Amino acid sequence: MPPEIVLITGMSGSGKSVALHAMEDAGYYCVDNLPPELLSAFVELEHKHHGNRVAIAMDVRSATSLPQVPRDLQRLKTQGVLVQSLFLDATTGTLVRRFSETRRRHPLSNDGHVQGRQALVEIIELERELLADLREQAHVIDTSNIRASQLQSYVKSLLSIAPGGMTLVFQSFAFKRGIPVDADYVFDVRMLPNPHYESGLRELTGLDEPVAEFLKQQPEVSTMQSHIEQFLTHWLDVLEQNHRNYVTVAIGCTGGQHRSVFLVQQLAKAFEHRWKVLRRHRELEGR
Repeated sequence: MPPEIVLITGMSGSGKSVALHAMEDAGYYCVDNLPPELLSAFVELEHKHHGNRVAIAMDVRSATSLPQVPRDLQRLKTQGVLVQSLFLDATTGTLVRRFSETRRRHPLSNDGHVQGRQALVEIIELERELLADLREQAHVIDTSNIRASQLQSYVKSLLSIAPGGMTLVFQSFAFKRGIPVDADYVFDVRMLPNPHYESGLRELTGLDEPVAEFLKQQPEVSTMQSHIEQFLTHWLDVLEQNHRNYVTVAIGCTGGQHRSVFLVQQLAKAFEHRWKVLRRHRELEGR
């Protein structure tokens, strides 16, 4: 069995420690804040002594040496190591709130503390720039509007997918709670007939058969689904040819309960014969 490494990076305050705990629960040997210079040697050592599955967290504290990580990961792949990269992200407003609530200092604050919201915002934006290359090559998870238990579930679901090839993530969400920052494509379905206004369907979700039957009877819903399928069918082939490992398709409606959930289920069913597919329902899983 070839060695497997999961690299967890992301914004400070985005939940990397939660993700690392999920990896540990799944049986991975975990290391936090490994210096990038030690990556290759560490993977080789752990393969000899602790087994095949290793999870490593790196963050902006290693900023000066982070640029070498993409090259090292590519080198490990050529050596037969199965590599997965996860990048945890969140909106700037969410990160500011988390730092304020916990009173933790940002690792890039030189003086040991941050004076005011504006200074913290500037530091967070600097961190985004420093981590941009790692984000570009990883599967991004937006933790802005999910609980720790949801993040653990997301991480474990990714681990259940065999490495290699492209994985599609279909995600439903509510526009009123913000667009997921991890989405590669966002489709707005708020113009479709809304089961919320049907008294017998309001408390149900797009996972329930009565809601599904109602939406299947609406011509606009079928047209929207067809158009999204046509778009994705064309462009996913191109993305796979460009060696994309993950593509996240977000479907949004007003409350993230009926229309977007139904369409995620339908689209996932339409594409699972061709690619590995994961389903996420941000608002339902957060209940």
